[in-house]
Amino acid sequence: MTTNARTTSLMVVILALALAASFLVATSAGAQDRSRPPQNPPPKEPPSSFMPVIEEPFEVVMRRDKENKSRVMAAATRRLEDRYDLARHVDPDVKMTRGKPIPVGPTARLKGVTWEQLGRMSPEEIRAKGVFPYLPLPHVAHAVGGMVFPQTHIKQQPRLERFDMDFDIPDHFLPEFPPAIFLTTRPDLGDVSKGQLVTVNNFYELFNGILNPKQLDGLRLLVTQFPQQQFNATADRKTERNDGMQGVACFDCHVNGHTNGAFHLVGDIRPQENRRRIETPSLRGVNIQRLFGSQRALKTVEDFTEFEQRAAYFDGDPVIATKKGINILDRGHQVHEMSEFQEILDFPPAPKLSVYGRLDPKKATPAEMRGEELFFGKATCSQCHTPPFYTDNLMHDLMVERFYIPRMEGGMMITKQGPIKTFPLRGIKESPPYLHDGRLLTLEDTVEFFNLVLQLGLAPGEKSDLVQFMRAL
Repeated sequence: MTTNARTTSLMVVILALALAASFLVATSAGAQDRSRPPQNPPPKEPPSSFMPVIEEPFEVVMRRDKENKSRVMAAATRRLEDRYDLARHVDPDVKMTRGKPIPVGPTARLKGVTWEQLGRMSPEEIRAKGVFPYLPLPHVAHAVGGMVFPQTHIKQQPRLERFDMDFDIPDHFLPEFPPAIFLTTRPDLGDVSKGQLVTVNNFYELFNGILNPKQLDGLRLLVTQFPQQQFNATADRKTERNDGMQGVACFDCHVNGHTNGAFHLVGDIRPQENRRRIETPSLRGVNIQRLFGSQRALKTVEDFTEFEQRAAYFDGDPVIATKKGINILDRGHQVHEMSEFQEILDFPPAPKLSVYGRLDPKKATPAEMRGEELFFGKATCSQCHTPPFYTDNLMHDLMVERFYIPRMEGGMMITKQGPIKTFPLRGIKESPPYLHDGRLLTLEDTVEFFNLVLQLGLAPGEKSDLVQFMRAL
């Protein structure tokens, strides 16, 4: 046998021995595994009333969130596009105070039925077939939550940009930016904002000589930034900036005393998946309201002003609030002055309404007059939305859960919603989207929603007339 042959034979023997040894080790390990009791998965942590405390380095969290942002937004966009036609459809002849055309719908995508067919179905049928078009709307990233601002606002205030998510609803479904400001004390002045976004840098120039000293200082506080859950100076934040510009002002959401459509999650519900998306309501007409918060039933604007620091700003968690820098407002001085300014914010003019809040027949169109008759008749709207401001200052449970099966979607548990306050309808065309979570993108969607929920049986022409009436309010 040659030397090469002997070497080859030796290598074959060594390889065979190695394979046999590996087989014995694997067999022995398998036998040991079978002899061990099965390993149970780690138990799921029970829900907690408190927010988690973030201990990871800021750079690690920010890098991960930035990498995930495109996936987060893609999922949110798919969810919206599955529900709505998001194309830009506006009425060029009906505009908000400063000229933005109002969006036109309905936008909801129906699944295998028409609006007329849906209107004839019972809640049980709609629920069984899964065709209810206006389900509660989740947050962009419901497990994370927090305030999210429209891009139109971020362009003027870059400090409001988050590195983990963006706003989801297209701009043409939002209020005009910046909105006008009307004062009950100086209606002769019209829009006192002069087309500007009111900030801590220009409030004095715009309002000195118009407001009294207490109102002026209240406005100063409303445009002053204070630390907030996602916008603060700690490592546990969702904004890249760390240059002394952290924080959120009341008028960052309630822009110019109105709204920009910014949203977050209500702070007074646990666990996280049961929290609800909440869209910023307008502060116009606060002086005539007696309930504040879409579901909280706070009794005064002072209560609401003070409460927001502990609720919207820090998710109702005083532990996190202490960590991030809660601003405790003095009730007898600061809260009082902030409320003094808020209570002079007026609705926009409605030239077709009489002193009683009803249409003037000499100024209204036939469609608007028909819509008013429906509003106070067949559509039953006036049972809750009473003139002149079109609210009853109460809360009502619409029991919308009759129309869908509870389930998880987008990280949110879609279930019962409970009572919701009756929002004023004065100036309603200027504050889309509608309902407490913004799920109704247009007035047409709002009419379709209530036609189903209240089982009104409205004809297409009647729905159109109702929209015409509400545009005039």
